[in-house]
Amino acid sequence: MATASVSKLALKGGQPIRPAEKAWPKWPVFDDLERKAVMEVLESGKWFLDQRIKQFEGEYAAFQDAKYCVAVNSGTAALEIMLQALGIGHGDEVIVPPYTFVATASAVMRVGATVIFVDVDETWNLNPDLVEAAITPRTKAIIPVHFGSAVADMDRFNAIGAKHGIAILEDACHSWGSKWKGKGTGALGKGGAFSFQMSKNMTAGEGGVITTDDEDFADMCRSVSNCGRLKGAMWYEHTVVGTNARMNEFSAAILSAQLTRLEAQTLHREKTGAFLNEHLGAIEGITPQPGDPRMTRRAYHLYGMKVDPEKFGCSRDQIVEAVKAEGLFCGGGYVRPLHKQPVFLNHKGFDYSKVSCPVSEDMCARSVIWFTHPILLGTQQDMQDIVDIFTKVKENAAELAG
Repeated sequence: MATASVSKLALKGGQPIRPAEKAWPKWPVFDDLERKAVMEVLESGKWFLDQRIKQFEGEYAAFQDAKYCVAVNSGTAALEIMLQALGIGHGDEVIVPPYTFVATASAVMRVGATVIFVDVDETWNLNPDLVEAAITPRTKAIIPVHFGSAVADMDRFNAIGAKHGIAILEDACHSWGSKWKGKGTGALGKGGAFSFQMSKNMTAGEGGVITTDDEDFADMCRSVSNCGRLKGAMWYEHTVVGTNARMNEFSAAILSAQLTRLEAQTLHREKTGAFLNEHLGAIEGITPQPGDPRMTRRAYHLYGMKVDPEKFGCSRDQIVEAVKAEGLFCGGGYVRPLHKQPVFLNHKGFDYSKVSCPVSEDMCARSVIWFTHPILLGTQQDMQDIVDIFTKVKENAAELAG
């Protein structure tokens, strides 16, 4: 960087490193593949439970190294359906992290079970040591979240699940393409939920799937998602209490097109993420979200870092404000952990006000910064601009703090 070390912060009237006309990669990425796919479905007149869904389920199962895939209408629905398929409900407990999107925990509440929050560790994922201590006779499932695409310690969680007879359900809604010891996420435990909402690394606006290597579990998930119909039964024969959470043919067609780019996009994000890890990690006071060496591919839904305000020289919020002024949109992530959200604090059946998860609370209040995956599709120069921005802010931290 030639001038950033002596330049004035944009927040203080200086020139930003990224002027407004220098755009970051746009999202979603689409072209004639999606246009053609949508038009083919439109003109076929077959918009419901036809070949496009079957095609996409097969393609996505293969991509994630899973034997079975059940297409549904959202990742949130996928989580609820997996829990219901296992018969989890009133009187049961499910362990989840508090540093995640609300659906991880609200799915548990929706089936009538009790959410037990267990803190995350330095990986930003569920802490397996604390999980084991939180297990009771009522615990029926654990939901590790592969946060930001960094895979949770599935060896530990599967061992804990086997020891206690507890199902391990992956919230894989950040981890399309991530792999653990060569196998894709989503079928590392009993089953996994994926989302294709607008912000995700592949998208149809909305959508989701459940992946698993267990045929019986896949069949029950499909039954729950398809109004309680069992495989091979008559159309108007409803055996279990289900819902309508089916994917439509348009979404499946778009997702098949999106999937053709995902491998290359994932490898590109992994390369740019590694560059940022090396160079941002060299700045005093910044620690990129770590990855486990057993993770053989990392999809990077988010690029996340922790800042130490004392070592960096100013607060997290001051850094965010200055970085945004330099032309990189970023944020402090979740404003509060889930156990501090009103939906849990107002819960009548469990007193969440007494829950303490200090790592997650610190991440929300003072230490985490992240930006989203489209930026990682940028060029080498784009990544250098990110490093230059944080370097510039670091070098002017005393002015921000003062």
